[in-house]
Amino acid sequence: MTTRRNLLLTALAAPSIARAQGTAHFPNRPIRIILPYGPGGQSDTVARLIAPHMGAVLGQSVVVENRTGAGGSIGAGIVAAAPADGHTLLFDAPSFLIVPFAVKNLPFDYEKHFTPLGMAVSQPYILGVTASFPAQDIASFVAHGRTGKTIGFGTPGVGSIGHLAGAMLGSRAGILMEHVAYRGGADAARDLAAGNLEAAIITPNSLDAIVQSGRARALGQTSERPSPLLPGIPTIASAGFPGFDLTSWNAAFARSGTPEPILDALERAFRAAVDNREVQDAFRRMGGEPGTESRAAFGERLARERAVVRNIVESTGIAF
Repeated sequence: MTTRRNLLLTALAAPSIARAQGTAHFPNRPIRIILPYGPGGQSDTVARLIAPHMGAVLGQSVVVENRTGAGGSIGAGIVAAAPADGHTLLFDAPSFLIVPFAVKNLPFDYEKHFTPLGMAVSQPYILGVTASFPAQDIASFVAHGRTGKTIGFGTPGVGSIGHLAGAMLGSRAGILMEHVAYRGGADAARDLAAGNLEAAIITPNSLDAIVQSGRARALGQTSERPSPLLPGIPTIASAGFPGFDLTSWNAAFARSGTPEPILDALERAFRAAVDNREVQDAFRRMGGEPGTESRAAFGERLARERAVVRNIVESTGIAF
């Protein structure tokens, strides 16, 4: 572990200057999208939807690799240590903003070592419960918690929007909620369906199939405004918690120091993939809105959300 850490630190300290030939002929080999979550969940589905369309624009194959662990920092560390030549990208979620609070002594800096390419999709998370759970809505969920029982809730992992939402709901409602971290939303959904988990706060994409099959119920959305793509599911904010507003997204990042012409080429390919009508239709079927922000605008959004995350962590006393 010490050797691997030293190698990573050495790679991060090295100058990240792409050769002129590499810039002129970008891309000159397949592009890797490193996904720090497990297969089958929201992030994995979105990444695999856009990858072939990016590849078609760039004229190279784009390959998605799942590299899980340490709240997503294992995958992010791979990209942080890669050459800044645009051939290794990170595809992440709001954990990108939360992991720095969750994982101590990271050998890289999320804010300094990555530059955004753009957001693919945004959506709320959903609080769902297993079919046998004695609650039909947010009010009865909170009432159950106020009997003194600890409610275990699964999420796609440490530092996910689900993790923050559970801590925030527990703090504001005065109930005990125990976080159960999984390697992805699909894994949490499987345990919820089997009755091994009382509740989960995961994406609509991960939850929908087990709700449709009757093995789980959706109680509330984490966004302040209800998504028109999720009819019949009220917001947690409307159930007595005004201002409760946490929205997830998936976005692509390159290594900081990547030459501007390469970033421009990647952004064009990413934008073309997200703007593809079939991709957008798939996003909406998953309960997500396609992203429309430019690279610069998404960077500004990240700065605002980083401040919000810091406030939630400090106000809830969330433990990672």
